[in-house]
Amino acid sequence: MDIRIGIINSPREINFESSQSAADIEKTVSTAIESGAKFFKLSDTQGSVYIVPLESFGYLEIGSEKARRVGFVA
Repeated sequence: MDIRIGIINSPREINFESSQSAADIEKTVSTAIESGAKFFKLSDTQGSVYIVPLESFGYLEIGSEKARRVGFVA
C-alpha cells in the first residue's frame, strides 16, 4: 500500500509503502482527528514508524492495493 502524507507549509510530502490495509490506515487517522489527539502514527514495510502531528497534517493519499505489473504488455 503506497501512502502519501501532505504537510502544511511544506513543499515536500512523506511517501512510504505500508503493509497495513487502507481501512486500517483510514481508521487510525480519522480516530486521531475525531478524538482531538496531537498526532497519529503509521509504520512502513521496513518497520520504521512515522509520527505525524495533526497541527501540520495537510492530507492523506492512500494508493491502491493492486501490485504493479512488471514487464512488457503485448
